Amino acid sequence: MELHSFEIQSGVVRNGKSAAKITLRNGDAVEAGNDSSLASERDELEEAEYLMSVEEARYEYQFSMFLPDSFPIVRTRLIIAQWKQKCPATLCSDDAPVLAIRYQSGKLFITLNTDSGRRRLYELNEEIRNRWLDFRFQTRFSKNNNGEVTVFLNGKKVINYKGITSYTEQRGYHSNNNRYYFKMGLYRDRMPEPMMIYLDDYKKKELVQ
Repeated sequence: MELHSFEIQSGVVRNGKSAAKITLRNGDAVEAGNDSSLASERDELEEAEYLMSVEEARYEYQFSMFLPDSFPIVRTRLIIAQWKQKCPATLCSDDAPVLAIRYQSGKLFITLNTDSGRRRLYELNEEIRNRWLDFRFQTRFSKNNNGEVTVFLNGKKVINYKGITSYTEQRGYHSNNNRYYFKMGLYRDRMPEPMMIYLDDYKKKELVQ
């Protein structure tokens, strides 16, 4: 996160008196490209290390997001929220997030990445700009079939997935006791046009097993 990109403001708010605003500009927090991905730039909020989710435990995340009507509709890869599995070695350092909310070409979709590749769990084709999106995720990250991703969008259940929700040691991760961290904001392949997003009402709690 670049310091100039983060603001607490009161003009666009979901609840209460203020909400966070993130503005991503070309050249913010650049990461060079490689053989498997293009150069990227980002401004994201990341949960503290002591708050990371633990393998096999259940959690609930709630948060609200708002894209203004001026938000550009482009084909550029863009992730607005993601759960990353903490990588202990270089072998897995460039892996895609296990779970992600993406917005590309005017479509919002939610993806799951594991050893077997990427699958799209949900896609929304209708216009999402200029209105609040209220998300609620219930997760269990697991290398076994008891993994869970349950998602509510604006109070409606849109995903009820059961199965593998984690990478394995075959990709360089730990054999057990893996951890997963949450980030939200703007992460994209580099492009000249700026983007902005508003964030509000973030909550996280561990659920009873």
